[in-house]
Amino acid sequence: MPTPSAPIIQVLAVFATAFTAPTFANALVLLYGTILAPGRRTVAAALRMMGLGSCKHFTNYHRVLNRARWSPWVLSKLLLALLIRLFLPPEAPLLLAVDETLERRRGPQIKYKGWFRDPIRSTLTRVSKALGIRWICLALLVPVPWGPRLWALPFMTIPALGPQTSARLKKRHRTLVEWAMLMVDKVRDWQPERETVLVGDGSYAAVALGNHCRRLRWPVKLVSRLRLDARLYDFPGPRPQGKRGPTPKKGPRQPSLAHRLQDATTQWQEVVIPWYGGQEKKIEVVTGVSLWYRAREEPLPVRWVLIRCPEGSFKPQALFCTDTSAAARQIVLWFIARWNIEVTFEELRAQLGFETQRQWSVKAIERTTPCLSGIFSLVVVMAKTLHPVTLPIRQTSWYWKEEATFSDALAAVRSDLWHGANYSTSAQEADCISIPQVALHSLVEVACYST
Repeated sequence: MPTPSAPIIQVLAVFATAFTAPTFANALVLLYGTILAPGRRTVAAALRMMGLGSCKHFTNYHRVLNRARWSPWVLSKLLLALLIRLFLPPEAPLLLAVDETLERRRGPQIKYKGWFRDPIRSTLTRVSKALGIRWICLALLVPVPWGPRLWALPFMTIPALGPQTSARLKKRHRTLVEWAMLMVDKVRDWQPERETVLVGDGSYAAVALGNHCRRLRWPVKLVSRLRLDARLYDFPGPRPQGKRGPTPKKGPRQPSLAHRLQDATTQWQEVVIPWYGGQEKKIEVVTGVSLWYRAREEPLPVRWVLIRCPEGSFKPQALFCTDTSAAARQIVLWFIARWNIEVTFEELRAQLGFETQRQWSVKAIERTTPCLSGIFSLVVVMAKTLHPVTLPIRQTSWYWKEEATFSDALAAVRSDLWHGANYSTSAQEADCISIPQVALHSLVEVACYST
């Protein structure tokens, strides 16, 4: 059976408090098997990789997901604390990325399924929908020692049901913005005093979310897109002495961002920033502070940033931040960092078999996908523990790979699991080594059935 080394055991011991001893032992078996298995990530595939294909008590491992008593919230709290301790300096702010992804699932027993926009198949001119489960994911953006870009490490994943599905299951319906509020509250409970920045795409550009982040005891900075036709106003002036009536909440309306974009008198500032793909790009920005107003909402103070490219490589767009003292360049850098969560979603599908789960019970569905997202972060943590400075990168003579990717981190962890204690009885200088029969059977099965 594949055996982890002592550093990995010490890392995973952090999560022992969230389970009973038997459940934790079974959960570790599923964890190791999921990391080692190619293709589909099912309980059966994990057990086969651990040499337990003929185990008569296989239902004990299924119970970890569909019946055992443990809280995903506790695991999220422990995982976030572990990521902060290993990747961030003591005073560094928390940079969080929030986004949703679609797990395509069919079948009459999948109660959480619904029709949602498919982000992969949709284009600017055509919206494609797919049947499945929509998940909203919160990830911590951290630097890794193996490359220049930030990695998005998920630590909290929640199913965001559609209105019809919520009504059918008689559950309270929450929008994406409402789920984001809940997630922010959880992070603030776990990390109350740490500076926190939340970055999301246009789905989270909401006055309600911005006001919620500002009203917290320790406010969270929200960064997102802003529509060019957003209603922006001046701050209200001093109230005239003796004037009766309600206190005004906003001043005169400002020109729209679309108008500023076309106005020849707008003073643009040239900025060079690290762009997508590790390149540097020259852009032009103009910024200001306004009150963003929506009906039935309190006006939200924001710093907006209008961006355009002199080369015309992308359409003009606008961003905002609820911290009005933030620099325009920093706001752009925060938003660009959000792109890394899209990389994480792609790696989850390519390397960890996202969408290949086959659980159908409600509790197993609620747990399996968040656990799979958490395993992504755990693999990076294990790789960082095993290789604190340089990660081994797979190279070929026809392709020189300059930066480590998640596949390299996964390969490093798999190598440690396979080598663990399996070959400790063989001499280091021997041409032939002794391999336990269970390990040999697992390796042969991987070679024969990998896709």
